[in-house]
Amino acid sequence: MAGFQNFLIKARSNRGMEMEPVHIKMSRDMRIVLQQMARQDDVSPGQLLRTLVSREIARRFRARPPVRADERLVAPLRARLAPDLAEARDWQDLQDRLRGKGYELREAGGGLALYQVRGGRVCKASELGFSYSRLLRRFRAPFPGHAHGWLAERLLGEPEGTEDPDFDVIEPDQAI
Repeated sequence: MAGFQNFLIKARSNRGMEMEPVHIKMSRDMRIVLQQMARQDDVSPGQLLRTLVSREIARRFRARPPVRADERLVAPLRARLAPDLAEARDWQDLQDRLRGKGYELREAGGGLALYQVRGGRVCKASELGFSYSRLLRRFRAPFPGHAHGWLAERLLGEPEGTEDPDFDVIEPDQAI
């Protein structure tokens, strides 16, 4: 990572960055489009390529790995919350049950995450064995205020019994 930081500092200042020739092959059509794009940006094709490569390097180094909860922490929580997740009648009932134990569900990306009521994120709902899509189908309603309304429309329009491949059934009395 330190090498990348040095690269960014040098790239921004263009000092200490000696240019080296690089030969690449591309189709004639690609070369023509590259030249047109460079002309539109009023730069050389080489400068356009350097800019694109620099952006891609920065994008890859800024990318974060997916946030995954530690299974050693999730397993006991899964056992503790499984009855509440399995027996809840609707979203409000589920939130009430979870809040009684100090947790709540919140929207997270395209799904849901479990949070401590007075704290941070704990894990994804799917890591507890209850994906958003499965709960959505079971309650026949989207999570209140969830931004992905299209998902609810799509899933609620599917025939009953359509299984979610990311879902594992956890029975309330099942030992984990």
